[in-house]
Amino acid sequence: MTLQAVDALGGDSAPTAILDRVSLVLDAFDGPGRLTLAQVVRSTGLPRSSAHRMLERLVSMRWLRRDGRDYELGMRLVELGSLAVHQDRLHAAAMPLLHELYRVTGFVVHLGILDGPDVVYMEKIGGRLAAAVPTRVGGRRRAETTAIGQALLAFGSPKSSGYALPHLARIRESGVAFESGNGLPGFSCLAAPIGPIGRAVAAVSICAPSKALRLDHVSAAPVRMAAAAIWRGIDGGSLSVTPTLQRRHLLRNMPTAAGA
Repeated sequence: MTLQAVDALGGDSAPTAILDRVSLVLDAFDGPGRLTLAQVVRSTGLPRSSAHRMLERLVSMRWLRRDGRDYELGMRLVELGSLAVHQDRLHAAAMPLLHELYRVTGFVVHLGILDGPDVVYMEKIGGRLAAAVPTRVGGRRRAETTAIGQALLAFGSPKSSGYALPHLARIRESGVAFESGNGLPGFSCLAAPIGPIGRAVAAVSICAPSKALRLDHVSAAPVRMAAAAIWRGIDGGSLSVTPTLQRRHLLRNMPTAAGA
């Protein structure tokens, strides 16, 4: 597609025009090797000055990388592409287990990942109780204020271990993080990491009114089982995951949320 083709689309808004031009520039790299400014200009039809400004801006954003006069795709695009593929696998592997975890506990179930200092919720399941818990898919919370975030800080990559939370060692030892009333007033949550220490890619949690959820090993058992099963699904490369939370002897003493 050339600049003339973009103009023919009839987009009048400046943001749309900018996005069209960014797409033109990035599409030019749809092939092996590097490109010079002149090659980008020939491929896109953009004015040389506009192409140069856009290339340099994309370099500053890490979408592209410049080596001398040559440009190539940057690490940020690689990271985003890998994250998208990985999250698709993660979501597909997790969904049956998340529904099963909700079924056997009656509590709100979250799936979350770490993005910088925040937890981003990828999934939330919880029936009527879910409306009372102030979280949403795509929403963010400071990692250290949530059970999911603390589990990921304890079990995530070495970069995430820089947080000086005194109880991370205890979370690594027990394999589960507890949080009561701080991140979500009136609610308690417990979370287990999906993956071993240093490799956790996400975490799963249950959340309920504090009076309904006991923060102990009995309540933690089905959460840890779900997290382990999800990890087997993504680490083994299989998107077909069979729920494994049928061991009722582990759930016998598990409280359920009234009306959930």
